[in-house]
Amino acid sequence: MGLMSKPKKTHIVTLSFDDGFKKSFYETAEIFESFKLRACLNVIAQGHSENFVPKVNGQPDTGLVSSPKGDFSDWNALKNRGHEVMAHTYDHTNLTTIPLEAAKRDIDRCVAEFEKNLMGFKAKDSVYNFAYNASNPELDAYALSKFLVVRSHGNTAVNPIPTKREPVRIGCWSHGPENCDEVFDATLNEFLASPGGWFVFNTHGLDGEGWGPMSSRYLRSLLSRLIRLEHVAVLPAGEVVLNLPK
Repeated sequence: MGLMSKPKKTHIVTLSFDDGFKKSFYETAEIFESFKLRACLNVIAQGHSENFVPKVNGQPDTGLVSSPKGDFSDWNALKNRGHEVMAHTYDHTNLTTIPLEAAKRDIDRCVAEFEKNLMGFKAKDSVYNFAYNASNPELDAYALSKFLVVRSHGNTAVNPIPTKREPVRIGCWSHGPENCDEVFDATLNEFLASPGGWFVFNTHGLDGEGWGPMSSRYLRSLLSRLIRLEHVAVLPAGEVVLNLPK
């Protein structure tokens, strides 16, 4: 009797955690580790700075600054544990609200900070996650000239599964400011009943931390459920593309 081949993964699920909340990100990593999975953690280059005061429409983004952020010593520790740590902009500016050339400089500063401070970081092998999932074709093109993957808002949360290692823009959905468990679960169930693809959902902290947080109890239940589905892979965004042939 011949060896049975592994079932084809027709459905990829990426839970993309943003902003770098120290408490939540360590807990998220521990939950993923308990299922032998790698978390997808996206951090702001200047998030730990005393001068970090992101704004929305000219007003301080209180939901983002209310909880302590980690710094690159934390991000290097989590990366060393096997988790995917990627860029979530230089200082969380909505780049669609500033001139294009200024936005390009912001992306360049982000690259420089990560190359300087995050071990093994190479933009061409990494993901750039736009703040507020806000971009436009010009910003997407510039970010893709630097990064392997860019993540922004999508008309759908389901992307085609790439077959080559080449620059790709992925769309995602999110929900907030309240807890996202129910909305995520309903959206995920629709995806799991579909023919397949790459489902990307963007959340932030756990248990009330950040915009549109997920509960730790739900996350544990979710991962326990997904790892039992033979046609489903739970992967961080960069890994989906990085390991493909060129």
